Amino acid sequence: MGWQEKKNYEMKKILAPRESSSFHESIETIAILETQVDDMTAQAIAFTMEELLKNGALDVYTQAIGMKKSRNGILITVICPCDRKTICEKILVQETSTLGIRYRLQERKILYREIHEVETEYGMARVKIAWREGFWTVQPEYEDCAKLARSQNVSLMRVQESVKLAGEAFLKPKDL
Repeated sequence: MGWQEKKNYEMKKILAPRESSSFHESIETIAILETQVDDMTAQAIAFTMEELLKNGALDVYTQAIGMKKSRNGILITVICPCDRKTICEKILVQETSTLGIRYRLQERKILYREIHEVETEYGMARVKIAWREGFWTVQPEYEDCAKLARSQNVSLMRVQESVKLAGEAFLKPKDL
């Protein structure tokens, strides 16, 4: 099974229809990789981030930092499944000017979630709904909202608000 097939399979497991009113959290161990660079262009960092995400990183972010000798630098942080640590390290070494990578293993708690498609005045869009012991959140999917905002010539914020309200209306009183 390739990486993308495995990722899709795991998402189907996460998004499987719930069979009871109890929602379970799951805990998993992830790898966090970090490296500091002070001599890379923004385009090279963006390319590196894209490659990391394409190859299984769960998240990649950067922070402006002050380095030794008062140099400005960038801290690149990669969050990835443990089985993607080696490929993410390889990408960091190949695509950045780093001389080393720090890593640590860390646990994270994941809320039970489902993705649903809802109808709004602007069109259909997906929302991610997450539950935890009587508490829920509704998060509109950015790509769907951006596409609707562009096609309907309205602000992204207006579309996101409409999608979030439709997602909240989707919830039945037994889910609250």
